[in-house]
Amino acid sequence: MTIYSKIVGTGSYLPAKRVTNNELAAQLAEQGIETSDEWIVTRSGISARHYAEPTQLSSDLALAAAQRALEAAGMQANDIDLIILATSTPDHLGGFPSTACVVQHKLGITNGSPAMDVQAVCSGFVYAMSVADSFIKSGAHKNVLVIGTEVFSRILDFKDRSTCVLFGDGAGAVVMSASSEPGVLASKLHADGSHGHILCVPGNVGNGAVAGSAYLYMDGPAVFKLAVSVLDKVAREALAAAKVDASEIDWLIPHQANIRIMQGTAKKLGLPLEKMVVTVGEHGNTSAASIPLALDQAVRDGRVKPGHTVMMEGVGGGFTWGAVLARM
Repeated sequence: MTIYSKIVGTGSYLPAKRVTNNELAAQLAEQGIETSDEWIVTRSGISARHYAEPTQLSSDLALAAAQRALEAAGMQANDIDLIILATSTPDHLGGFPSTACVVQHKLGITNGSPAMDVQAVCSGFVYAMSVADSFIKSGAHKNVLVIGTEVFSRILDFKDRSTCVLFGDGAGAVVMSASSEPGVLASKLHADGSHGHILCVPGNVGNGAVAGSAYLYMDGPAVFKLAVSVLDKVAREALAAAKVDASEIDWLIPHQANIRIMQGTAKKLGLPLEKMVVTVGEHGNTSAASIPLALDQAVRDGRVKPGHTVMMEGVGGGFTWGAVLARM
């Protein structure tokens, strides 16, 4: 019997602190930096974002999203036999112990199942889903918890209006299980390290101190140009691998980074904008959390239904990009 992997539960979490563009503009004005709601919305489509409290770590956001996904799947924590967590803002310096291991402990999982982090920045969730799909189809694992979680507010330079207005914090999760029915129809992943310099945190740690900058750096025009190009191509690769026509997509759930990139991708695929799930206006760019956050919102408000075909795709620092085509 052919084994497929299928999404059986979704969950998400946003920190309570919601910051509007006007509130952020007022904060920046105190530092002599000018911006406005109009300036931010026009360039990105973002009106607000959420910030974690100083005591909240990526694992805390992930825990809440994971618990909701488990509840939606009708599972207990110990039913999970693998955790794959995507983040660029891990709990610990150096990334260990992995945030996945921290979440495993916080969930109370005691079955000794593996847990690991994946680092592909904003493409992290589709990378993690693709890895989970392979593990399930191989028969190695049956129930995989896939999480995207970020506290990007910790790495933003609030003196750089070109980046600090774009990002927010949050987490999203899915439970993927072995199934006799097709779920993930195809996935395609790519990377090109020659573009690593256009979106990065350029500092490094040595002798107990940070050498260079610990803040996010982005060459916005270069990222925009590359993103528009690769997102269309990788979506078509996934469609071709699954032998599915773009017209059969019920919902496009792209990485929520910039409304203009998202709209451009939909148009290139010949999809009406009404078929695209958009949360960037309220969430900002939550990196690896953006796709599962948007997916969970669309599932819970009734737009994404069982049997729907969903295209999820992301592009991020590295440079990385990928797409997952799934039947819900």
